[in-house]
Amino acid sequence: MAVQLTRRGALSLLLFLTPAVMPTWYAGSGYYPDESYNEVYAEEVPQAPALDYREMRCHALPFITSGTYACTNGVLLDSRCDYSCSSGYHLEGDRSRICMEDGRWSGGEPVCVDIDPPKIRCPHSREKMAEPEKLTARVYWDPPLVKDSADGTITRVTLRGPEPGSHFPEGEHVIRYTAYDQAYNRASCKFIVKVQVRRCPTLKPPQHGYLTCTSVGDNYGATCEYHCDGGYERQGTPSRVCQSSRQWSGSPPICAPMKINVNVNSAAGLLDQFYEKRRLLIISAPDPSNRYYKMQISMLQQSICGLDLRHVTIIELVGQPPQEVGRIREQQLSASIIEELRQFQHLTRSYFNMVLIDKQGIDRERYMEPVTPEEIFTFIDDYLLSNQELTQRRMQRDICE
Repeated sequence: MAVQLTRRGALSLLLFLTPAVMPTWYAGSGYYPDESYNEVYAEEVPQAPALDYREMRCHALPFITSGTYACTNGVLLDSRCDYSCSSGYHLEGDRSRICMEDGRWSGGEPVCVDIDPPKIRCPHSREKMAEPEKLTARVYWDPPLVKDSADGTITRVTLRGPEPGSHFPEGEHVIRYTAYDQAYNRASCKFIVKVQVRRCPTLKPPQHGYLTCTSVGDNYGATCEYHCDGGYERQGTPSRVCQSSRQWSGSPPICAPMKINVNVNSAAGLLDQFYEKRRLLIISAPDPSNRYYKMQISMLQQSICGLDLRHVTIIELVGQPPQEVGRIREQQLSASIIEELRQFQHLTRSYFNMVLIDKQGIDRERYMEPVTPEEIFTFIDDYLLSNQELTQRRMQRDICE
């Protein structure tokens, strides 16, 4: 009986104590109990509760573009993950994140930003000589070397200046390239294109003449031709060329007074000497005392400068045979030449008449009475001057004054 009571008492004591043994949460331990109840065996002395804990975990962090991270303990509680970016990128945001007790990561996800500009290298600066007879040179070069320090992607390369293979004028020219990457970072480089023109010393026009030159007249390859004013003839080389040595070929000619040969066999032979050189004003009068003749000669003698500027030579046919006189300045013409000239130009001995002949030997104007030199000059300036002569006239506008 005593034994039985003892067993009953022990059982009652165990049943009384069982509700007091409950699962306990240990804050900060990272564990929690697996079950919410314990089994009790009446025939054994109860032991301390056996709790089964599982480890706390966070979700795996996603990879970031152009970067990576390294964690101290994977995705377990208190694990710290440190972020880093690839070369050429800068980290913006939290550099580290920690796995917390609630299963979430601290902070926010950072990003890797491309901040480094691309690398660009331009060609070397270069010099080039202008081509013969030109003031420009065609210059070529290779495109710049461009590389992005981040992902290697170059989105655009712009050129400020002429394209390769362009014609560059004399002087220095800055060529600039700019490269852009995907993050709109940019880098620039530049180089110089220098074009030189070989030049010869400036030529002086001959006395009583002028020059016509190709190009600008003093650059390599330019040709300058010498011309003489009407009444003058060129003696020497007709043209000179600017050479690569920066010197002119040959030697300068001179313009000597035109020598008129009156001892020819025909009027045609006489007129040929003036072809493309001089204009002729042929005056015919019945005798030296003719009033119109004396008036005309007097006015022309006062305008010799204007006549020379316009390349006009005067031929006088005065009188009746056998005392008829023909002359060019102080040179006398033969009777046969006088007669042929009258016939060719339809000049009568009966009254005063005058004819103006251009440099091609064409009859351009006739006069039956005296005219002022200004009238003759106006007609020549308006209708007979070549472009070159017009230029010369503008340069010599006041020379006779």
